[in-house]
Amino acid sequence: MKRPIRLPFLVAVALLAAGSVPVAAAHTRVRTPEPLGVTTTAPVSAENARVGVLVRGGAHYCTASVVHSEGRDLIVTAAHCLTGSGSGGIEFVPGYRDGRAPYGAWAVARTYVGDGWKGREDEDSDVAFARVVSRGGEEVEDLVGGNRLVAGAGLSPVGEAVTVVGYPKARETPVSCTNISTAYGGSQQRIECPGYSGGTSGSPWIDARGRVVGVLGGFQQGGATDDVSYSVVLGGEVAALYGEAASG
Repeated sequence: MKRPIRLPFLVAVALLAAGSVPVAAAHTRVRTPEPLGVTTTAPVSAENARVGVLVRGGAHYCTASVVHSEGRDLIVTAAHCLTGSGSGGIEFVPGYRDGRAPYGAWAVARTYVGDGWKGREDEDSDVAFARVVSRGGEEVEDLVGGNRLVAGAGLSPVGEAVTVVGYPKARETPVSCTNISTAYGGSQQRIECPGYSGGTSGSPWIDARGRVVGVLGGFQQGGATDDVSYSVVLGGEVAALYGEAASG
């Protein structure tokens, strides 16, 4: 499990399977850096501003990111980040760095967790969405943009390069690493990148086209070691959950 930490704090889906429904999305391209498997501080950029921390009671405890939706108010994270005792009072802070919230803190209004996780904490259902409250008539996606989410039955990014951006423990800046995703069983994927410790649950896995194709979580709630992380393969269940969340 990528465990929570405390920090000093100031504070689109294209369903590619048969029967799927395409949704318009933000157009972002992400270059694949070299070498693979090396973790560095994520640079300040428009793309990385879409990734931020989840905060509850002044504590940074998970990562989340903005995904494109019609309402322009949707974030994605791991299901285990939005459930459990004290799951209320959550804020999302995109682009958090060095104790600062350059794009403000956005209160979570509603969470969407699949039945597989709610019923039995099924590790194959460890993906969730949340809608955040607008600020001054502006939605979070209007401010920082949103990456397209790709999910659907039979869809898998395994074997492709993905970049994982998230907030580990004992840091106040995000880290980034790119490597080739590999299969773990029939419903999970894994990536070898050092330094993804507590706080990185919910980090988006972004492909070379700038699409979210995974969310750090799943097996052992993201992995028992800092050097290997996991994600659910975003299949039909995630696509349906996105549809529910996006429609509000």
